[in-house]
Amino acid sequence: MKNILPKFSAAMLAALLLASGCTKDFDEINTNPSTYTQSSFDANFLLTTSQLAYTGSSDFAYDTWRANLIYSATLIQGFSTVVGYWAGDKYLLNEAFTSAYWGGTTVGAYVEQVKPITEMVQLTQGKAQYKNLHQIGRIMRALIMARITDLYGDVPYSEAGKGYYTGIIRPKYDKQQDIYNDLLKEVEEATAALDPSADIPTGDVFYKGNITQWQRLGNTLLLRLAMRLTKADPAKAQAYATKVVGKTLQSNADNAYVVHDVAGARVTQNRNSQVLLGDGGQENYYVKWSQTFIDFLKTNNDPRLSKVAVTQLYLTDVSKTQNPGAISTPAAQKGMPNGKDLSGRPAYDVSGAANYTTMPAYSSPSPGMIKRNGPTFVLTYAESELLLAEAAQRWGIGGSAAQHYNAGVTAAMTYLSQYDPAMAVAETDASAYLTAHPYTAGTGLEQINTQYWALTNTMLDFYESWANWRRSGFPVLTPVVYPNNATNGQIPRRFPYPTSEITSNPDNYKAARDAVPGGDFLTGRVWWDK
Repeated sequence: MKNILPKFSAAMLAALLLASGCTKDFDEINTNPSTYTQSSFDANFLLTTSQLAYTGSSDFAYDTWRANLIYSATLIQGFSTVVGYWAGDKYLLNEAFTSAYWGGTTVGAYVEQVKPITEMVQLTQGKAQYKNLHQIGRIMRALIMARITDLYGDVPYSEAGKGYYTGIIRPKYDKQQDIYNDLLKEVEEATAALDPSADIPTGDVFYKGNITQWQRLGNTLLLRLAMRLTKADPAKAQAYATKVVGKTLQSNADNAYVVHDVAGARVTQNRNSQVLLGDGGQENYYVKWSQTFIDFLKTNNDPRLSKVAVTQLYLTDVSKTQNPGAISTPAAQKGMPNGKDLSGRPAYDVSGAANYTTMPAYSSPSPGMIKRNGPTFVLTYAESELLLAEAAQRWGIGGSAAQHYNAGVTAAMTYLSQYDPAMAVAETDASAYLTAHPYTAGTGLEQINTQYWALTNTMLDFYESWANWRRSGFPVLTPVVYPNNATNGQIPRRFPYPTSEITSNPDNYKAARDAVPGGDFLTGRVWWDK
């Protein structure tokens, strides 16, 4: 569902950054602080704050730039680049970048997401006028915390964001197994407690307070959380997947996403677009679709190829003007191999790649995907159907794996029109693709999870793409070879803890660090990554 964000003033921005929300009565409240109390404050504004922050931080998109794009996108071979500081492409460790999502030297998720949504849950507890808002807050907090724990493993969870209420400023790190158990409980309870006849949240930029869609989103999130445990706790995964059959997102109209402000106010910018348009460097020219991804689309005659990729988009490395003659023809698309640079060393310089001609000849994300007023996708119907296909394949629940697979792939192609009408893939083209590439039970898990990888890459949700690859092992990726990498040539499995925790939360940090399977490195593993 499309939700056009309001434009926020500078005063509102300040309020958002302080996790105190925004309101049309801001001037009165600012003039007369006595009108702004816990009892008078409208907690709906905190929902807006946390939802916007979930799409990217206000400090020049550092969490998106570093965690989603520099690392996750390249580790999963969705993107490739020769930009020197994009450490993930070469399996190098830049601690400032891997800690960006958590926080530390940058704002991070704990300040901009966990704090306001935890505050909202606390403020709305037991208040009849906020019955649905409270439950949505629980679901939103689970969505936020799931990404954090998926990136790092054991993290502050039960005590996180509650310092004002508990006085605890050094929260303990909960075990990821315990976190997942509580996430499942929270989402199940909150979703069941949603009431379409009760309050309609006014600060909701996903669904504009549509409670039925929140119920479907909650059940889809429950499915995603359950499927993350297919190796760590398969019995629990099956049990929870069974509970949500028939209750998840029903079509692309249920997709949760945020449409951003074309004017680019800091709190409403599309953070992926901000980076990929080159606001912070030369990413517009030097960041390309990976050869792995383009080859997959091209080899399979995938109708998404001409929608998501163009060549000749930027013709020089100093121009920020897009070429109106950019080429979308499938035959012209060419992905850049990962692990290349501009060093001049024959084995590593991109000019030595077998498919190199010129930099503009490599495929860039299409203009429709990276426009400033385009959407950031949160959770989609296509994801839910592919996860249901896997549940059906693994455990025989919820109907036919082939039917869910076909629905998921079709949705993964046709949803692209939500970026831009010019990116629409016709259902007949999706049907022809499925006829040429039918679901086969013997290779079903690989087919499903490879399509999930392709989908989340096109969503630019590389956090999810990397997490599901670590969980499923598909698609099978060939690691890059690059000198002095930090992983002995293995694709990284998690982010190390921020070194800022050494001084800000030393005892809890040390215990968590010492408990990481494989050590607190890029090669360590989170609990569910067996």
